[in-house]
Amino acid sequence: MSNPVRIVGSFLSPYVRKVLVTMQRKGIAFCVDPIVPFFGDDRFSAASPLRRVPVYIDDRVTLCDSTVICQYLEDICPEPSMYPRDVADRARARWIEEYADTRMGDVFIWHLFNQVAIGPAVWGRPTDDAVVKRAVDEEIPVILDWIETLAPALGFLFGDTLSIADVSLAVFLRNAEFARYRIDEARWPRAAGLISRVLATEGFTALRPFEDLSIRTPIARHRQALGSIGAPLTADTWYTDKPRPGIMTATP
Repeated sequence: MSNPVRIVGSFLSPYVRKVLVTMQRKGIAFCVDPIVPFFGDDRFSAASPLRRVPVYIDDRVTLCDSTVICQYLEDICPEPSMYPRDVADRARARWIEEYADTRMGDVFIWHLFNQVAIGPAVWGRPTDDAVVKRAVDEEIPVILDWIETLAPALGFLFGDTLSIADVSLAVFLRNAEFARYRIDEARWPRAAGLISRVLATEGFTALRPFEDLSIRTPIARHRQALGSIGAPLTADTWYTDKPRPGIMTATP
């Protein structure tokens, strides 16, 4: 690729994070237009018909959906691989990624992070404490029970090498941290250990300063604040100051 890849989407999005960690690991240069998707303009709608992030743009393609993007990155840059070599393990990794993107996305983003962060910041909507309580008391424990059955005592899900499966789980627990949720290490020791090891890898730690700044900065000032600490930003932005809901998102 002759130019850095353009990624459209906030550093706070778990789906953007999954793609950026994959690119960091593969050594692919990128720049980010750090918009919260509700604030995307008509160019964003044209590139992402569902008004979801990330949007990936290189010299050849414009792609949406983090799973599609990560598979494309694997195809154009096979090493280091983000998918297990064994065909059965590769299928298992893809299933874990799918579970994370769907069920964990519903619970950790829409029932937790959206309630405590996005709803109040974007729409001025108060947190629904009942939704948060159900997520914390009922839904998240079921997810962590399942991860506990998968997680090894040491290393990652498929041995000593980080895979897309590990990344796909950990990106949502990173958002849980923003909502002040921490895994109970006594109840889920293997899950907690796995997520801690994944979040300590280089791709995640490189993004942490940009995420931490974004979560404590008003949305309208994200780009300026990120530029001040050297985030790799695009020259222009698809940001607009008038939010609109996504097609697949309930109106506020």
